[in-house]
Amino acid sequence: MANIKQLNPESSPQAAFGARIRRYREERGWSQDVLAPKIGYSSQHISAVETVRKPPTLRFSRKSDQAFGTTGTADSFEREWAEMRNGSMLEGFPEYVGYEGRAVELRIYNLGLIPGLLQTPDYARAVAYGDVERGSITYEQADERVARLEQRQAALVRPQPPMMFVVMDESCLHQAVGGPEIMNAQLRRLEEMAARPNWIIQVAPFSLGERRAFFLPVNLLTMADRSIVAYAESQAQGYVERETSLVAPMFTAYHQMQCRARRCRRRRLWPRSASCERAPREDRIPPLVQVLVQRKRR
Repeated sequence: MANIKQLNPESSPQAAFGARIRRYREERGWSQDVLAPKIGYSSQHISAVETVRKPPTLRFSRKSDQAFGTTGTADSFEREWAEMRNGSMLEGFPEYVGYEGRAVELRIYNLGLIPGLLQTPDYARAVAYGDVERGSITYEQADERVARLEQRQAALVRPQPPMMFVVMDESCLHQAVGGPEIMNAQLRRLEEMAARPNWIIQVAPFSLGERRAFFLPVNLLTMADRSIVAYAESQAQGYVERETSLVAPMFTAYHQMQCRARRCRRRRLWPRSASCERAPREDRIPPLVQVLVQRKRR
């Protein structure tokens, strides 16, 4: 009997889709060669979808529904594809979260927004509801996203917590998310976290210019066995990389950026956004926005 790759439907929505295609096919006693002409795809393509080497498409989903008799039903593959496409989590992210909860060191780089693991619930909710207003997700999915984030944050609180290294692009500090009150609380959270012995929080200033190591968010994990994992996102998908030869250069680039970034200190060097300056004095983001950023001595 041929070697059949074992699937874990829980690892990601795409894995669940592929596992269900295989289950429906095997329940009917069909091989991939038998299913191929029924949906107009090669057996190799079907195998790639089942084993998460290729993402399913709308056409593939509709053809599968026709072959399995699930068109228009609650179990339709087209519906599953739409939920996967418009869901509250990017493809690849559930797999990453599994690694994150076991990592002994996390290195995070983010731009535009405060990194999720440092966000307050109100800040996270404001970001998620922004996606609702743009029509990207529903309110229910937004609340699910915030709940998952709180679970991820809670997973870091353990007897031997992981060492956390965070570099935020300066743009994170200029985004006034949710209004002055929410930003106030968020900045206090940054101050509290920066005071913890297992957190190192830095800011990569705009002046880094072309020396900035990354132009997209990236998370780098070190596991207990010293293996390394990288996670990065595009607009539509998340990518987990475990190949050492590909991940190691990212660690080098991150370390170089850390050397050029500013360490969080109690100094008033925080940029004020225009929206905050227009707010009543008592509602402005306070100088604890000082919290961050002491220029590194050269």
